[in-house]
Amino acid sequence: MNSTIPMDQFYDAFIKNFISVVLGLIINYINGTFVLVFFKNTIFYSDPRYILYTHLVINDIIMLSISVGLQVTIYVVGTFSLSVCCVVLFVAVIVTKNSPLNLACMAIERYIAICKPLHHPQICTVRRTYMLIWFMWTLSAVPAFSDIFITLSTRPASFFSTAILCHRVLIYNTWQYAVNDTVSNVVYLLFVWTTLIVTYFKVLSAANAASTDRVSARKARNTILLHGGQLLLCMMSYITPLISTALIDLFPQSRSTILFILFLLSNILPRLLSPLIYGLRDKQFAERVKVYFCCKQIKTQIIPVN
Repeated sequence: MNSTIPMDQFYDAFIKNFISVVLGLIINYINGTFVLVFFKNTIFYSDPRYILYTHLVINDIIMLSISVGLQVTIYVVGTFSLSVCCVVLFVAVIVTKNSPLNLACMAIERYIAICKPLHHPQICTVRRTYMLIWFMWTLSAVPAFSDIFITLSTRPASFFSTAILCHRVLIYNTWQYAVNDTVSNVVYLLFVWTTLIVTYFKVLSAANAASTDRVSARKARNTILLHGGQLLLCMMSYITPLISTALIDLFPQSRSTILFILFLLSNILPRLLSPLIYGLRDKQFAERVKVYFCCKQIKTQIIPVN
């Protein structure tokens, strides 16, 4: 097993880590502001729609912190305990699986709100929403536990007392892991895509019905389309190894730059999309966020949720 990854020169490493840390801090500040707005306004944390949205943002904060933290740690510290690395990767796998599932649940909530408005208050309660979030974490933990069990069964005990660069390709590089990872990704993404497609066409049908609120249905339909776009960006982490291999074969002298750019595109910049796509499109959220970014006062009237 190759336990090393070629490292950059000091100047290149400093620039790349500086860019990653600055972007990470800015994006986490923006995401953290939306989370703060959520918890400081009862109108939000008593609404299942906003609870699911905020859970997605918290997932992004955790994922971004792990990604940037691992990158900086690899450059600064180098190797460290494999056991600690496994714990970090365990959490990373869970939050990575959580995001697509959360998008599917948000699409289902919009479908119920538009197509079954009379049943929405009974079906989408705050209690059930938090139970759904716990279920998502449990479901996402299955592949993460599988990775640990496969490693325990295929590696000698001495392997876990070694120091290693904390990178998935150096730890989970057996054929058993490859099969498990492929199957879990296919099952999760197939479920999420099926959910998004079905709910989209259901809402589209409702929008064309004469008795339906066309404006609300159109906004819900557009929201589900945005879920699909964000899911495509979530899938970049699955195809990044293929893209990097192809580009490195074409431009071997730019290997480090290619990997860094793909890291930004697949791990850092997509974390900014949740507040931009959902938070700023929602008038109630946008108005309250202005308090932190523009120092404006909140208007007293309540703006209806679309």
